[in-house]
Parts: sequence; C-alpha cells; structure tokens
Amino acid sequence: MSTIDVNPTDLNPVDLNVGQHGYSPNKDAYLRRLKRIEGQVRGIARMVEEDKYCIDILTQVSAVTKALHAVSLGLVEEHIGHCVVGAASESDPVVRAEQIDIKVKEAADAIGRLLR
Repeated sequence: MSTIDVNPTDLNPVDLNVGQHGYSPNKDAYLRRLKRIEGQVRGIARMVEEDKYCIDILTQVSAVTKALHAVSLGLVEEHIGHCVVGAASESDPVVRAEQIDIKVKEAADAIGRLLR
C-alpha cells in the first residue's frame, strides 16, 4: 500500500463568488483526495484483518493522518481566503467588523480542534 501524495499546488485559485463555500471551486480535488484516504483506511483495516506487522500498520496510519491534515489545512486556507476576505469586503463598517470577527474566530476554533 502506498502513501498518499498530497500537493496543495494543484488546487485552483479561490473563487470569491457569493453563495459558494471557499472550497467550492476545488470540490472535485478534495473529493478525489478524500476517496484516496478512504481507500487507504480500508487498506489499513485489511492489514489488521490479515495480522500484518504493527509497524507497517502504524506507517499507513501516519500516512492517512498526514493526508487528512493536508486536506484540513487546505480547507482552513480556503476559509481564510474566501470567508474572511469576503467579510472584509462588506461595505457597512459595523457589519464588516462583526463578520471579520466571526470568520476569524471560526478559523481559530477550527485550527484549535486540529491541534488537539
């Protein structure tokens, strides 16, 4: 079983269209990566069923963890580039300040969950 090669440079530039999530232009790339990760997790389960060597299993778990972290970091980057930047472009200064605070807090909370 091979490790997943995660390369964030194959993602498209962030699309700032209203009504879309920041990841929307890259949805297909994220889905492809998640399907590869899903396949690798099934492979790990198969390794356990087949009583493979524990270090080999741990190596694959590490690869899946790294791949999920890459997806997570991509989504955080998309959130900042789309949602936070979108909030900053709000014309009403009071609404803009509130929205920026909300979107930055969402990003900070998500990063906190990733680090736990």
